[in-house]
Amino acid sequence: MTQSSVHGEGTRPGAARRARGGGRSGNGAQGGDGSGPGRSGGGPPGGNDSRPARRRAGRRHRALRWSATVLSVLILGTAGAGYLYYEHLNGNIVKGERSSGDSKANQPEPNAAGQRPLNILLVGSDSRASDANVALGGGRNHRDNPPLGDVQMLVHLAADRKSAAVVSIPRDTRVDIPECTDPKTGEEYPATNSIINESLGRGGAGCTLATWENLTGVYIDHWMTIDFAGVVAMADAVGGVEVCVNQNVWDRPLPAVPGGSGLKMEAGRKKVRGEQALQWLRTRHAWGSDLLRARAQHMYMNSMIRTLKGQNVFTDTGRLMGLAEAATKSLTVSEEIGTVKELYDLGMQLKTVPTDRITMTTMPTVEDPQNRNHLLPAGDAEKMWAMLRDDVSFDDKGGKDAGSEDEKDEGESAGKDSTEEDRAAPDAEIGVLVRNATRTATLGPVTGRAGAVAEALARKGFARAAKDTSAALAEERTVVRHPSAETAADARRVAAALGIPASSVRKSADVSGITLVVGADWRSGTSYPQQEKPEAGDLPDNSDALNGSDAGTCMDVYEPYRW
Repeated sequence: MTQSSVHGEGTRPGAARRARGGGRSGNGAQGGDGSGPGRSGGGPPGGNDSRPARRRAGRRHRALRWSATVLSVLILGTAGAGYLYYEHLNGNIVKGERSSGDSKANQPEPNAAGQRPLNILLVGSDSRASDANVALGGGRNHRDNPPLGDVQMLVHLAADRKSAAVVSIPRDTRVDIPECTDPKTGEEYPATNSIINESLGRGGAGCTLATWENLTGVYIDHWMTIDFAGVVAMADAVGGVEVCVNQNVWDRPLPAVPGGSGLKMEAGRKKVRGEQALQWLRTRHAWGSDLLRARAQHMYMNSMIRTLKGQNVFTDTGRLMGLAEAATKSLTVSEEIGTVKELYDLGMQLKTVPTDRITMTTMPTVEDPQNRNHLLPAGDAEKMWAMLRDDVSFDDKGGKDAGSEDEKDEGESAGKDSTEEDRAAPDAEIGVLVRNATRTATLGPVTGRAGAVAEALARKGFARAAKDTSAALAEERTVVRHPSAETAADARRVAAALGIPASSVRKSADVSGITLVVGADWRSGTSYPQQEKPEAGDLPDNSDALNGSDAGTCMDVYEPYRW
């Protein structure tokens, strides 16, 4: 939305208004008010008025030529200024590689209308790499430390662009971070199991994106990052964002608890801007937990969206330019959206979603048994990821079309199975490598899993099925990967034989043949377990859902931080 200054800058419409004004002036010079000797037919033919009339006509033609010349210069000059400003905004944008890690997620197939969902990862960095960030965040001694992604949210825009969902993962959640390569330095980081905010310092936002993709199975189209100074600039450009607390709050150091954001507010509603907006987003102790900090961040985002929707920024050139400057200077984005036009188009898509169809949530978590200060994804988290993968809305306000998307997908998959069956090789000739990927952050791999599933395939006629003897992997979902369009039919045959849904068959450049990866969702048995189909609005109870139109929510303040 903030990029609309380029499209709606007002330069060409202004030039058009000047052109229309010039036309009226010319007509007035030519005819005046219709009276006097210059009026057509005002004197006898061949009379004494003909020569003055010719002189007046010559002057009028010269005046028109002069006006046209000046107008052309004005139009070209204004258009040139608009182009230079567009290039200036493009020059503000810092770009980076979309994915710098080892990820297996694939872009989903379009729906019947040719539409795809859009997923954008938002990352708030605690980098102190600039004087401005040191001044706002402190930690001068940590200036050279790798940045941490302390705020991470996935924005899911439905394929029909009628609803949107946002999911936060708390910064101290322990997950599998894949092997990543820093695109700036070329440094390679091995795969590790650690808290998710460390992924940003192990290959940039592209590594954080790959971590999310492997955890959720959701393909992520783009990422955006913002630092302390960027948050302050954006809050000022918007004109402030209204937030609310039920009690007076002061997030300050206490004798047993150092740190604190410095946020100090009286109870009630208030617009925060600049550094106070940053304090609101960073506050944790005064709310009582990192999970409640995510709720406060969701309230801020919802309020900012409502504020932007309520402002008539498209008729205020100064406001547009201010927002465009702040946004392009504040954000670092993945390279495929690294122009003002791409960001503007993205903003227009987000703008179409009504606020009451926006749902903010936090991934369900449980305490990490290895470290009580850390968290782990709860079992309910998979239900949320399934809803995102299947493009099922987080709210139930969209009604039900003739046949849900799940049913449409199933019908399409069934059709593909029946039409492709003739193109598939005989089962006995299809080679299948079965890999054990049942390890999770909390559970070790199931011993012998790959062999058991390979034997089950062999009993079903896939004589060339074999187990992978390499070390067990860790993947949340079972998937059948294949290398090319020519092997798609064979891969579907393998999936169908074990009851694996067709949506779990993926083309991948990382395999040379059909590869069945047995994930953590299939730790026992030789038939893939029946998966519950998610329904619109059926979120886990512990997802802390907040609707975008809810302007009445206020934060409770943890008692030690009241004043």
